[in-house]
Amino acid sequence: MNKLNQPVINDNWIISGRGSKNSVVHDMPYAWLVEKERTITGETEDTAIIFLTNRECPFHCLMCDLWKNTTDSASPAGSIPAQIEYALSRLPSARHLKLYNSGSFFDERAIPEADYKKIASMISHFDTVLVESHPGFVNDRALRFRDMLVPSLQVAIGLETIHPDVLRKLNKKMTVEDFRNAVVFLVRNNIPTRAFILLKPPFLSEDEGIIWAERSIEYAFDSGTECCSVIPVRPGNGAMDILQSQGLFSPPLLKSLEKVLEFGIRTGKGRVFADLWDLEMFSSCEKCFKKRRDRLGYMNLNQNIPPEIKCSCNNN
Repeated sequence: MNKLNQPVINDNWIISGRGSKNSVVHDMPYAWLVEKERTITGETEDTAIIFLTNRECPFHCLMCDLWKNTTDSASPAGSIPAQIEYALSRLPSARHLKLYNSGSFFDERAIPEADYKKIASMISHFDTVLVESHPGFVNDRALRFRDMLVPSLQVAIGLETIHPDVLRKLNKKMTVEDFRNAVVFLVRNNIPTRAFILLKPPFLSEDEGIIWAERSIEYAFDSGTECCSVIPVRPGNGAMDILQSQGLFSPPLLKSLEKVLEFGIRTGKGRVFADLWDLEMFSSCEKCFKKRRDRLGYMNLNQNIPPEIKCSCNNN
């Protein structure tokens, strides 16, 4: 990676490289689906996921593309419960629920606390509910929401990477200590946590991307996290495309994701998943891609490691 003439990465630089947002409305989620996931107890069960339409996150992270489906103003009171009701009426039954709002669930400017009670009553039939939050918004508001729930609350937090220089350049405005403190607070209050780990963020070589993803998984588990999700970094949000054109970023190889997932599972410290969204962009071989995608899916659900897929491409 070329380390010379790197841009000064801040909110203005990141926003200046963007394209236009997608058309979304306050009273409808922009997506919803059901997928299978291995639970804390070891079963494979259906999980409903609702992608809530919400105001843009105040943290303009370098690698994030969630802003594409956000609004420029705060959602009015009652709109988030209305979106949840809309999606649940169209989703098949599931035992678990994820509520993703393109930001932090506990950001009062994103989801008013006045809506918590209504949300809790609507999702009382689930076993668990997972929400996401920046460490800066993890506080007593999470405890008050937990106390309204019938399902067990879980919170996902983006650790991203423990590489100190890269984490700073991601513009996330947090430290690894902030992450650890948030996890400790939640775990002390009986709220399990999940960490998002980036595979090969900008400014790292392929080998460095693997090493720092593995170190970040170890740090997350040592902090008290119960689960890690590994997300291969991709272009497409404007800023990442600029860095790619400057030789400061390239998407990771599929074999790197395989290696990091295998490492995480071998630690035996908790569940480790690979994000399979848009997985095709990380593969260069049509002959073995489907088998390798299926193998990653198998590892996600079973948390054990089957034999490698052999191919003449040498699994690039």
